[in-house]
Amino acid sequence: MTTIARPNIATPSFNVGMLPAQGSGSYPIAAEPVRSLFISDVHLGSKHTQAEAFLELLERYEPEHLYIVGDFIDGWKLKRRWRWKACYDRILHRLMSLKRCGTKIYYTPGNHDEFLRNFIADYGIVDMRNEFVHQAADGRRFLVTHGDKFDKVEQSMPWLSLVGAYAYDNLLSINYWLNWARGKKHNRYAFCGMVKRNVKRLVKHVSDFEGQLIEAAAERRCFGIICGHIHTPRIMQLDNLAYLNTGDWVENCTALVEFDDGTFELNRADGRILAQLPAAKVEASELDESAAGVLIA
Repeated sequence: MTTIARPNIATPSFNVGMLPAQGSGSYPIAAEPVRSLFISDVHLGSKHTQAEAFLELLERYEPEHLYIVGDFIDGWKLKRRWRWKACYDRILHRLMSLKRCGTKIYYTPGNHDEFLRNFIADYGIVDMRNEFVHQAADGRRFLVTHGDKFDKVEQSMPWLSLVGAYAYDNLLSINYWLNWARGKKHNRYAFCGMVKRNVKRLVKHVSDFEGQLIEAAAERRCFGIICGHIHTPRIMQLDNLAYLNTGDWVENCTALVEFDDGTFELNRADGRILAQLPAAKVEASELDESAAGVLIA
């Protein structure tokens, strides 16, 4: 999928530490209204989550629909060591503020917050399901799920995923401090990102991850799939269906945004647009808003 950049938005380099603190006034007071916002893999509780950057994103947009596509909370890390920062509370407060302003919030758990699958229900504040079908403004239907259930390695050898997660966490720490010592401020996790991308390519090859997701979308008569899990932000076509991966908030700091015409953009925290899925050409009379957030039985 070809990346489409907007003039005067792209920034030459990105350093999360340069993002303004909450309430600094560096962003407009009025958030930008958008139709939908999709985020995944924030990993609150992990020492490597870039929660401040994520909070800035939440303050930048005011969506009608907000989808949390798994691994929002890192239960694996919190179970090992409780780590809850003040920034996490501000994130929850922002979510509550969006809810009060009319945002509909949907949550599909992932493998790191799998414990939430025991509480799947509509609680009034957040609708929690294993899968949703989102109908875009142009009428196209998208299956929304974290994706771990389509990862054969995750399903058949969960112990390997757990060991790999802790090993990768240590690699992130080493990479960060080495680059800090070298004075490298731009993307201190670049090497780890490269390692993880190579590992994830192997996982995708073994499990046919993307192919299974596309097949699941086709079975549900959807135009495409929106997922997370593998920390690789991407928009592309597979077998005439759309594959949209929201990325993560550890290495990439990316989110998927839907606008009022049904256009989707994959954006970094610094405003750069990585990829775009243009809106479909449909008549307004064909649209049906009722399918946004429909649960899969």
